[in-house]
Amino acid sequence: MHIIYNLLILLAGWRWGDWRNWEKYYPTILFFIVNDLLYNFITYNHPFWDFNENVFRVQFFNHTTLSLLIMFVSYPVTILIYLKKFFGTTKWNVRLFHFMLWVIIYLAVEHINLHIGLISHHNGWSMCYSVPFVIAMFIIFPIHYRNPLLAWLITLGILILLTIPFDFPLDKMK
Repeated sequence: MHIIYNLLILLAGWRWGDWRNWEKYYPTILFFIVNDLLYNFITYNHPFWDFNENVFRVQFFNHTTLSLLIMFVSYPVTILIYLKKFFGTTKWNVRLFHFMLWVIIYLAVEHINLHIGLISHHNGWSMCYSVPFVIAMFIIFPIHYRNPLLAWLITLGILILLTIPFDFPLDKMK
């Protein structure tokens, strides 16, 4: 199923992505990927969610390979479409529409995947936390595009805030 999702987003990216100007978005694409790599590294022994592949039942499709697939396919395409549409207009109602559309897409995919077993939540994480997390994520992307240092500071603050309600055990880190 994750392969199908990534193929669909590639098709969407082919249609709506700003491939001609990908260099403009490259730092924000890397920002997205690096943050997910850091999440996977820091929470290796205490994850908030795990990816599962219950369709193909092939050993190759474990959490790590699925995460990398998503990072290197879905994340770049998301940024190429989202920032193109977000900054493609000066009208705030259109920007708000694209922001809400992407928040809804990401939350709907997570909700569907949760109910069909493609992901699982752990260690206190739930959709109640995913909603503000995804909202923050799509607010931070345009900030990073315009002011990377500010986006990194905000992200550091969010990371610190996430350790509080989940009683994140530093001793479980490698």
